[in-house]
Amino acid sequence: MTSFGSRLRAALDARGPLCVGIDPHGSLLEEWGLDASAAGAREFGLRVVDAAAGRVGVVKPQVAFFERFGSAGFAALEDVLVAAREAGLVVIADAKRGDIGSTMDGYAEAWLTPGSPLEADAVTLSPYLGAESLRATLATAVRHGKGAFVLAATSNPEAFALQSAQVVDVEAADGQTVAGRVARDIAWVNGSAAFSGELGPIGLVVGATVDREAVGLDDDALRGAPILAPGFGAQGAQPADLPSLFGGVAANVVASESRSILSAGPGGVAARIAERSALYAKSADV
Repeated sequence: MTSFGSRLRAALDARGPLCVGIDPHGSLLEEWGLDASAAGAREFGLRVVDAAAGRVGVVKPQVAFFERFGSAGFAALEDVLVAAREAGLVVIADAKRGDIGSTMDGYAEAWLTPGSPLEADAVTLSPYLGAESLRATLATAVRHGKGAFVLAATSNPEAFALQSAQVVDVEAADGQTVAGRVARDIAWVNGSAAFSGELGPIGLVVGATVDREAVGLDDDALRGAPILAPGFGAQGAQPADLPSLFGGVAANVVASESRSILSAGPGGVAARIAERSALYAKSADV
């Protein structure tokens, strides 16, 4: 069984860091000439998968935009997940699940168990009931060759006050931030990856528009972890910024773009993906 970190590393090396978000929200469905329905979301998602296949290595369906249509929306999402994985894409389900005990086990079974209708390669998780509450889910991910991305420092401005706050804990080093504590508390899963130059199975969400120093996420805190970085494209960060934003861990970044690509419409999305991917490749050569 190949680990998630190994599969992701191969995808990044072959196709570059660009991750295409699959976000069928209402305005985009209208722009694409599709109904605001589960059927419209399904068609949207399948078209994005077709455009992404062979041009990027990673896609990220936003679960909420399917979930809003109830059971039919989840059925649509199941079809999109299957199509993306069959196309050879690494699939990150952007579900941001977070809970405790058996409830968290249920989420892990839904998103990270081989053969599940909602099976993805990785899922986004929230640690704000305590990173320890995710321990069993992270272990499940590793056991099945899956991955996870744990929210550490997100790109929305209102998160800064919480994620940069200082931890008061007898076990914590002086000056440790909440985001830094999250990074520390998931580091055990990645084992020796931090020292071998490999990618571990469990990553962190770190917004491209975040001041990493201010939230306590320097290169050492992130080493060995895949980094899912929203904030590129419509939110302001550009492909050329990636090396300076992420320094010594830039090679581990999955740069997520949604609106900047999807706004090209059904006739232009493939060309837009190719264009944006080429910009990331150019930045890596500088």
